[in-house]
Amino acid sequence: MNKIVISLLTKRTFSSSTVLKRIINITNNDEFLAKVMHSSNPVIVNFHAEWCEPCHILTPKMKELIEPKTNIDLAIVDVEHNAELVDTFEVKAVPAVIAVRDGIVVDKFIGLVDANMIETLIEKLDQKS
Repeated sequence: MNKIVISLLTKRTFSSSTVLKRIINITNNDEFLAKVMHSSNPVIVNFHAEWCEPCHILTPKMKELIEPKTNIDLAIVDVEHNAELVDTFEVKAVPAVIAVRDGIVVDKFIGLVDANMIETLIEKLDQKS
C-alpha cells in the first residue's frame, strides 16, 4: 500500500511541476525576451496587477484553460514591476492579454472576457502555422 501512495504522490508532483514550468512569472525584460519572444512555444502573456480584481478572476481561468495544452505557455507580467514592458506593449488597462508566436504579437484583448474568447485565443495559438 505504501508503494501505491508513493507512486501517486510522485505522479502528482511530476504533473504539478510540468504545469509550473509552463506558467512563467516574468520578472524583467531579459526574461521576457528569452521566455516569450524567443520561445519555441506560443505564449499567452497576461499583464496584471495585484490590486486588479478582474485580474484575480481572469488569471486562474487562463491557467485552467491552458493547462491541458502541452505546447502553449502562459507568461504573467506584473505591471507594477515591469514598467518598460508595459510601455513597450502600450498596456493602458489591466488585465491586458497578448498572444505571441515566433516573437510576433498575433492577437490581444483587454479586460475581463468570457471563457469562449480565451478558448478562441488558445485555439488560434494551438494551430500549427
